Amino acid sequence: MLELCGITKQYKDKLALDQVSLKLEAGIYGMLGPNGAGKSTLMNIITGNRRPTQGQVKWEGKEIGTLGAAYRGLLGYAPQQQGLYDSFSGERFLSYMAALKGIPKKAQREEIRRVLDYVNLTEAARRCLGAYSGGMKQRILIAQAMLGNPRLLVLDEPTAGLDPKERVRIRERIQSLAGERIILVSTHVVSDIEPIAKEVILIKAGCILDRGTVQGLCEKYGCGTGDTCDKEDGGAQGARGKYGSLGGLEEVYMRLFGEEEKDAVSDRI
Repeated sequence: MLELCGITKQYKDKLALDQVSLKLEAGIYGMLGPNGAGKSTLMNIITGNRRPTQGQVKWEGKEIGTLGAAYRGLLGYAPQQQGLYDSFSGERFLSYMAALKGIPKKAQREEIRRVLDYVNLTEAARRCLGAYSGGMKQRILIAQAMLGNPRLLVLDEPTAGLDPKERVRIRERIQSLAGERIILVSTHVVSDIEPIAKEVILIKAGCILDRGTVQGLCEKYGCGTGDTCDKEDGGAQGARGKYGSLGGLEEVYMRLFGEEEKDAVSDRI
């Protein structure tokens, strides 16, 4: 079990996270929210790359700072930024990451072969990472996160900047990893997590707005699973009038975060 207890993160005059508390057990969880909601900050705190201003992250009841290397050994993390060594081959990069994870040298070759095969990069293993496409780079990041068969897998915007085909491929790979592990996928792309998530966590302005199954959230905020809704519910009718007939989790997203998305686009123009 992964437990977040009152996680708060303050950056000078900006409150990035405000009293975030969650308990996660085995399964795939989607963390959904607009850019700037605090998703990446929370991912970095979960992985131990940043410390919270207040609160604790616990694994099986123990604060992760006390677990040290044992926690890093059970963790797999694919960051949002593709900070790869372009001169490294895929194979060399994975060998380097395996060493950092403490995987015994005798076991590294087979482990690297396993994860390359899993993300369909075996034939590209000896090519330089600088020659990889965006989708291949995302897959090699997922491959390194899988090294050592982690019990906790954290993926921050795993399909950022990818074309639709690559996005579907990576989503399918994530789904196939489900089992007796916790997989947390942070994204603002609804289609990345709607078909695969055990639960969806909605985050807004550093706070957990709500969490639940896709079906439950759709029934609460939208029109069920996306079928035409005939309710005499002004809120649901208003959502259809404003956002068309999106339905499903996408309608929920637009109802809750539509204005933030519009503002984010305006800021980038």
